[in-house]
Amino acid sequence: MTGSGTFRAVEVASFGCRLNLVESEAMRRAAEKAGRENLIIVNTCAVTAEATRQARQAIRRIRRERPSAEIIVTGCAAEIDPGSFSQMPEVSRVLGNAGKSDAAAWASAEPVEAQSIMNAAGPLNIPAEGVEDHTRAFLAVQTGCDHRCTFCIIPFARGPSRSSPAEAILASVRRLTDQGFREIVLTGVDLTSYGQDLGDIRLGGLVKAILKAAPELERLRLSSIDCIEADADLFSAFAEEPRLAPHLHLSLQAGDDMILKRMKRRHLRADAVRLCAELKRLRPDIVFGADLIAGFPTETEAMFENTASLIEDCGLAYLHVFPFSPRPGTPAAKMPAVAPTLVKQRAARLRLAGETALARHHATKIGKTLRVLTERGGFGRAADFTLVKTDGAPPSQMRDICIARDDGKSVSGAVSPGARPRLTEDAVTALVS
Repeated sequence: MTGSGTFRAVEVASFGCRLNLVESEAMRRAAEKAGRENLIIVNTCAVTAEATRQARQAIRRIRRERPSAEIIVTGCAAEIDPGSFSQMPEVSRVLGNAGKSDAAAWASAEPVEAQSIMNAAGPLNIPAEGVEDHTRAFLAVQTGCDHRCTFCIIPFARGPSRSSPAEAILASVRRLTDQGFREIVLTGVDLTSYGQDLGDIRLGGLVKAILKAAPELERLRLSSIDCIEADADLFSAFAEEPRLAPHLHLSLQAGDDMILKRMKRRHLRADAVRLCAELKRLRPDIVFGADLIAGFPTETEAMFENTASLIEDCGLAYLHVFPFSPRPGTPAAKMPAVAPTLVKQRAARLRLAGETALARHHATKIGKTLRVLTERGGFGRAADFTLVKTDGAPPSQMRDICIARDDGKSVSGAVSPGARPRLTEDAVTALVS
């Protein structure tokens, strides 16, 4: 939301994943296009109970600050438990995930008949577009999930996997590159399932089609993927397409085969290690991140060590560590729990190992020149997602920076002169407003 005392006609408070942020921007634009005013959209997350609690807390705060505004609650938590939000006196309306992508839903203040997201069918009408820090553009090209991991409630909030047709995605890519964006990130709930509902294309084919259709696009990046679903074209794209960013965030969750089976994941430890080794062979500069869960029910110390050693065996550099949080309605919530203090300790140990892995990654960059896309706030990202200080360089430029220092969280060095700004403030304003 905008700063205190300055309000847009439509404001959005977004919680959770990158996909939620992208969809929030799409909803805001749709509501503003429909002429709505004094409207606040709260886009909720259901990954953890804490995320849902934070959304409720935000709703109460928003009502205190904006007593006359209409508050519409949507997103995954609202889809799973609409009754609890509709009973909040601060909430004007609850809109499920099936309805929030319908532009007509934002054209009226009247209640919209609820539709079960589990009955959603057919391709997405259009990929949702969003912008991070006026710098890189995000395209949500897929939503939903056909899998049933025992710890995850999201399939019941997002419905079955659905993909945007490639033609609509390419049109969005052309529009974004025409506006000057140098990096586009493809995102979704289960990105590697892209195209399974369309029948004629998969994620690797989409990547190749985008890079062919947009030769001026300097960098295409993928968000989190499932390691077991990577298709042959995706492997060859990493090997052959230098503009495909050498960075992947993997949905691994654990490194012990028994825990993976109890999670109902579709890969084993060896599959993850094999994927990373093969991609490293094809693209030696590729860097991996991963989601890891600490303290999943029944996890023993030996099982935890198998997860911890995955950092080394897969060569992970960036970690997202989650202490296990039971979600009501999931099978894992009924499994024998690990003691909370032990869960917390194991999460801390994973985070410490992650800091060591990041330091090791940073050490390999000392003395090298990285091509960095500058952002607001004095930082930027290299193609492999290395966070680089840019000494206050304007955003949306590509800068060549010779790396000399590492402060533990980012690297820095001398900025080469001659960066060519390409994304104008007018272009940014036209897209995000």
